[in-house]
Amino acid sequence: MFKRVINTKGFWKSVFSLAVAFSVLFTFIKWAIEGFEMAYFTERNPVMLILTIVLAGFVYGFFVTFGKFRAKLKENDSGR
Repeated sequence: MFKRVINTKGFWKSVFSLAVAFSVLFTFIKWAIEGFEMAYFTERNPVMLILTIVLAGFVYGFFVTFGKFRAKLKENDSGR
């Protein structure tokens, strides 16, 4: 079932779009909590900050998309 889900057309596109959306929203919300201080970006290692946010976005996007596509495939299988 895992391979079937990740090989479904549109799966990776959905993962990517959710990852980008999550990364942008997370960064904006976290920056707002910090008071829109530029120190949020400059006090940390910028490479690690970006890698961490992108990785978190990918994990979020993967799990949400996986659940959505798996439910859709199960629904289609039960309706046969």
